[in-house]
Formats: sequence, C-alpha cells, structure tokens
Amino acid sequence: MTRLGQLLLVVAAAGLWGASRLTWVQVTSFDGLTHPRTDDLTGATWSTALIPLALVALAAAVAALAVRGWPLRILAVLVAAASAAMGYLAISLWVVPDVAARAARLADVPITDLVGTERYSTGAVLTLVAAALSLVGAVLLLRSATRRGADAARYERRPADTAEPGAPMSERMIWDALDAGQDPTAPDNKGR
Repeated sequence: MTRLGQLLLVVAAAGLWGASRLTWVQVTSFDGLTHPRTDDLTGATWSTALIPLALVALAAAVAALAVRGWPLRILAVLVAAASAAMGYLAISLWVVPDVAARAARLADVPITDLVGTERYSTGAVLTLVAAALSLVGAVLLLRSATRRGADAARYERRPADTAEPGAPMSERMIWDALDAGQDPTAPDNKGR
C-alpha cells in the first residue's frame, strides 16, 4: 500500500506541474494605439501555489520511505491538508464570478484597456484530479502506517523464558548469554 500511495503522490505532483504550465485565463486588451493584445496566464501565474504543492507531494512520497508508525500518520495528514489546498486552487477558478480584475492585474494591463477575459478549465480540472490522487495517496499511507505496526510485531524477537535462578542453565540459555556478551559460568554478583 505504501508504494501505491507514493506512486499516486508522484503522479499528483506531475499533474500539478502540468497544470502550472497550462493556460488558466486569457486576457485580451486594447489601448487604442496599438493592435489588440492577448496575454495567457498560466497556472503558475494564476495560482502560484501549484509548484510548491507539487514539491510537497514529491517530498512526501520520498519521506514515506523513511518514516514508520506515527510519523507516517502525521505525514499522511499533512498530505491530506495539502490536497485540500490543491482542491481549493482548482475550485477557486470556477467559483469566482469575475476574474477580470485579477487577470488584468496579473497581466499588467490597466483595467480601462481590458476588452475581455476567458477561463480555461483544463488546468483546474487537472489540479482537481491531482488533489483527488494525493488524497487517495494520503489515505493509503495512513492505512499502511496502521497495518505496518501489526506486521512489524509479527517478526519481533521475544525473550526466551528464563528458568528459576537456582536451576541449571540449559544449552540454549548458555548460548543466549554468550550472544549477549555475558559469561554464563561467572556467578551473578554484580552490584553486591
């Protein structure tokens, strides 16, 4: 599950990078002196958090290799929060009723010269898909952190049963003492 979660995070990061390269808003302006001008605002210009969120997704995919247990759960929660931010960036393009003022400011066009704006949903849809993929990846990381704890306990070495202090040592106990760096023939008088 961890590998699949990491793969989904890498795909989400690639999707965010792709969305940052696509045109989100197109601004058309005319100042009356020159030809009409058209500016394309890419996702990196319109939503500046796309690239940092892609780096967060990549870093989380790499960090999932190094952490186990509670740190992996915390990482999964942070990735889920980042996926909420990704979803917000995608939905904000559709929810805002008029993008003209912000688009004119980002394109360095006076609002009086603005002729029109056009939204392109491809980048926002790709960002929303990346948000969904990173959320599923976070859930898989969270589930693998829970499952991995049970798997690790299965291979944990339990100490051998010790006999009474006066009973003679078995061959196995002698070897265990030697493995632990103790002399099994010496009397136990440490600290006395």
